[in-house]
Amino acid sequence: MGSNRLFAHDPYTITATAGKHQLDATYIYIGLALAFGLFMAWGIGANDVANAMATSIGSGALTIKQALLVAGVFEFAGAVLAGGEVTKTIRKGMVDTAEFSAQPEILVFGMLASLLAAGTWLLIASRNGWPVSTTHSIVGAIVGFAVVSVGFGAVQWGKVGTIVMSWVISPLTAGLIAYGIFTSIKKLILAHKKPFKRARQYAPWYVFAAVTLIALVTIFKGLKHVGLELTTWQAYLVAVTFGATVAMASKLVINRMKVAKQLSRRMHYAKVEGVFAVLMVVTACSMAFAHGSNDVANAIGPVAAVVSIATEGSVAQQAGLPIWVLIVGGLGIVVGLGTYGVRVIKTVGSQITQLTPVRGFSAEIAAAFTIVVASGTGIPVSTTHTLIGAVLGVGLAKGVHAVNMGVVGRIVTSWVVTIPAGAILSIVFFLILRELLGGG
Repeated sequence: MGSNRLFAHDPYTITATAGKHQLDATYIYIGLALAFGLFMAWGIGANDVANAMATSIGSGALTIKQALLVAGVFEFAGAVLAGGEVTKTIRKGMVDTAEFSAQPEILVFGMLASLLAAGTWLLIASRNGWPVSTTHSIVGAIVGFAVVSVGFGAVQWGKVGTIVMSWVISPLTAGLIAYGIFTSIKKLILAHKKPFKRARQYAPWYVFAAVTLIALVTIFKGLKHVGLELTTWQAYLVAVTFGATVAMASKLVINRMKVAKQLSRRMHYAKVEGVFAVLMVVTACSMAFAHGSNDVANAIGPVAAVVSIATEGSVAQQAGLPIWVLIVGGLGIVVGLGTYGVRVIKTVGSQITQLTPVRGFSAEIAAAFTIVVASGTGIPVSTTHTLIGAVLGVGLAKGVHAVNMGVVGRIVTSWVVTIPAGAILSIVFFLILRELLGGG
């Protein structure tokens, strides 16, 4: 190999700089990548997962402890099973890796700096209860190091543009879908004389649609990471069967809910909300899975790039994504949720708009639908943007007065600040790492 390459002849042994002792630096870089990746994943759990679970808690459908349990299980499952597609975009779609072919260690230092920068910003935001976008953080960080290390030509601006468009399109899409779902519930259930009876009739269909969708995305985009291949017809059969099974189970639970014949209309509404509180357990699981499948990429994409370069000796990154890398990301997210997550959950859960189980159900299904479709197509959307768009959708269905626009304004401001903050921190950390590790 040439003198500018990161590795010696043995791909597991790196020559750090000319004239210095030969070091087994591969393990150093991988170790740093895992440490910084865990830090970033912790930040995702502490901040973004809190946003994902806020509707369930704010509507009263789940307690904080119950939400932590649900999110812990399904965030991890989503990260491991369906996180690979988006990871590819963050891993090698954001920058032109050919620009780093002469000095692959520069790309390593940049990815490490990006993880450390995004994780640091998430720590600051989480300590203050600010709901920021982890996708903004890592994308801004990667662009920042690429520009300072190679130049503007190293950035895949077309890919960046697509992602930026998704930050606008995803909340609008989620908001429209949430508005539509909530409006359909109003017309099919709430507007009738006996809404509880109508809820028994129609609620299981909403569950069927939600579970079938999540199952299809899991099968098409997730199960290939565990070696299970299904034909298209088999995939649809499994998804429909799974959706029908969960829908029937929900119907049994709903039918066991008793209601007096001479019940006031107000009490009927209360019973309907009780039905959707049960259904929100399903949507909370869907939301957690969707979030894990999408946002694990923010932490694990750069880790995967470092591992690939370190083990292959080039920036080509042709090796498949190791399952253990996704597991690391899933574990980090769960730990972050269980530690600092409560801070942001309390901030977001009830300050945007007043949520009921019906509104929370509509918002979560709309957000989950938007996120899992984006995950399946490899576009890393912001869960924060998507969920807040969905919550705004159900809030606006009641009227502008039902939305706290002051809180929304502060949240949007934090989104704007996050991108330059990630880029600036990344540049600083990149320069430090390059100096300390001898890449300059």
